Amino acid sequence: MRTAFESEYVEYVQSRLPALRRTAYLVLGDGHRADDAVQDALTVLYRRWGRLGDVANLDAYVHTMVVRACLAYRRRGWSRVLLRGDPPDSVVDSDSGRVDERLMVREALNRLPVRQRVVVMLRFLCDLPVADVAQVLGCSEGTVKSRTHHGLRALRAALGDGALSSLSVTTAHQRRQA
Repeated sequence: MRTAFESEYVEYVQSRLPALRRTAYLVLGDGHRADDAVQDALTVLYRRWGRLGDVANLDAYVHTMVVRACLAYRRRGWSRVLLRGDPPDSVVDSDSGRVDERLMVREALNRLPVRQRVVVMLRFLCDLPVADVAQVLGCSEGTVKSRTHHGLRALRAALGDGALSSLSVTTAHQRRQA
């Protein structure tokens, strides 16, 4: 039988797990590594769960934990070891071309330096405002803006000038508006 403490924790984690895993996947680019990083963050969260009563925004707190776990995971030497040669994704024929566009964007994002990639993903794929990204990464808003600028410039160079605007990729904000 679960205690009220465990029930609250399990309910919270179950409701937020898909979003946390998506963020970790965007940062790390690998589903298995994303699962590991989310599990690390949730383990720490469980140990702290009873002391989080005075946290103003629990979602932002947990989101920060996951991003930091991802960044810590990338710093580990063994995390660079791949057990397969090429990623399982490959360009396939499709009528719409959206699959090809997604793979091109993913490849271009993977070529960005880690800090720029994380900022671009948090800003545009997770639809976080500059202030929230700065809080998650523990840096100034100016740093977030600078990394966003340099990251977008590098993406434009990799994909072509009009590629970012012509892609049929929508932000989370645009999806909510529809």
